[in-house]
Amino acid sequence: MSSALSSVVGTAIGSLDRITVERIVRDIVLRSVGTHSKNSVQSKLVVSISARHCHLTDEHVEKLFGPGHRLTPMKDLYQTGFYAAEETVMIVGPSRKMLPSVRVLGPTRKASQVELAFTDGISMGIDLPVRASGKISGTPGCVLVGPAGAIELAEGVIRAERHAHMSFADANAFGVRDGDRMSLRIGGRCGVILQDLLVRADATSKLEVHIDTDEGNAADLDNATSVELITQD
Repeated sequence: MSSALSSVVGTAIGSLDRITVERIVRDIVLRSVGTHSKNSVQSKLVVSISARHCHLTDEHVEKLFGPGHRLTPMKDLYQTGFYAAEETVMIVGPSRKMLPSVRVLGPTRKASQVELAFTDGISMGIDLPVRASGKISGTPGCVLVGPAGAIELAEGVIRAERHAHMSFADANAFGVRDGDRMSLRIGGRCGVILQDLLVRADATSKLEVHIDTDEGNAADLDNATSVELITQD
């Protein structure tokens, strides 16, 4: 028992009943454990810049790269089971401006989706809505071009909102739940606080924040002196 805790207990015993003393001690211990747990979780935080990329369905993979084609993993991403594929596609916007080599990420999904930064949208002539990944209803479309063909997406082009992946245990340490909002403090000469990160908690995710290239460049993330997730009032 720490000296501070012993002092509190000693003082309390002289003037309070045993039940009250036990409650005081329990509250102090729980606060101490909770702080340690949160600090421990904070120390493993990873902040990643999510560059422009796309997700494809199995059907669209075959249309773009040929019958029977499957994505070829090139590099594992930080989250287990996800990877950058060897395959890239050309993105053509409504103004006929294009991005020639946009990386495909795997595994495949139920709906194809293109994620761009704000400045990408300006150069492509697309008014990008900020959406959580997978929430593509009513979003702009584009044309995807691969070596074996092209497809026109009626919707699915977004600027992915900044978000924090974490396990349920991590979320509990921070005192948040899936769907809550947090802020990210980035320290350094270009330090910023990015608010309203969407919490995406599940049973297996590692603690990782995703921001786009515009946000990462503005904060000079490569030279950041610290990163910290903080709860919002």
